[in-house]
Amino acid sequence: MSGKSISYKDAVNEIESILHQIENEELDVDDLANKVKRAYFLLKLCKEKLHSTEKDIGNIMKDFDTGSNQEGN
Repeated sequence: MSGKSISYKDAVNEIESILHQIENEELDVDDLANKVKRAYFLLKLCKEKLHSTEKDIGNIMKDFDTGSNQEGN
C-alpha cells in the first residue's frame, strides 16, 4: 500500500470511489476488507498532507510577519 507520491486530489477521488462501491454494495466480502484498508490508508495520507500544508502555511505566515516587523524598524 505504498503511495506517498499520490496526490491529495487523487486520494480523495479514490476514497469517494471506494465509498460509492461500498454504498452500492458493489464489493463482495473478500474485497471489502481490502477496500476498507485502502480507504484508511488514503484517509491517513490526506490527513498528513493537510497537516503538513497547514504547518507550511503557518511557517510562511510567521516568516511574513517577522519580515514585516523587521522592515518597519
